[in-house]
Amino acid sequence: MTSTPGDRRTRRLRYSVAASLDGYIAGPNGEYDWIVMDPDIDFPAMYSEFDTLLMGRKTYEVMRAMGDEAGPALGVSWVVVSRTMRAADHPAVTIVTDAERAATELKARPGEKDVWLFGGGALFRTLLAAGLVDTVEVAVIPVLLGGGIPLLPLPAPRARLQLTSHRLYERSGIVFVVYDVVREK
Repeated sequence: MTSTPGDRRTRRLRYSVAASLDGYIAGPNGEYDWIVMDPDIDFPAMYSEFDTLLMGRKTYEVMRAMGDEAGPALGVSWVVVSRTMRAADHPAVTIVTDAERAATELKARPGEKDVWLFGGGALFRTLLAAGLVDTVEVAVIPVLLGGGIPLLPLPAPRARLQLTSHRLYERSGIVFVVYDVVREK
């Protein structure tokens, strides 16, 4: 957690995602049926740490296809980075074209909750390169996909990480790891 003058908490941009052991966040056709749900994961507690989801257009389209558009209605803001979507067609979400500017503005807003970088390896790559990602949180699912959408697509910047926590979910074999992004001085 970082602080600013006046001891006001700075919101963090947290890339929290499920990935296969071989580093994919989705299969070759965008499939995610390999992600297992462990009953020991407290999803309501996890979701309560965020008030904003920042995602790319493709992730948003997957969420819509699943019928999961309740987020905006439940007080969680959805911000979608897209150069092709029209705001008039998606009134429940905020559409932005500049990912770096949007992430910077979201992090600067006062608030007690963090911003969830919700899927989108290319968006993660862009914001990591800009120095805007604060934590990388990966639920490693015990499966090898052999191909798909990578956690961090190439070309990607090098980033040093520092482990801050980890947990093994024994029923499913999921290992959840949390790393802070180390800022080079």
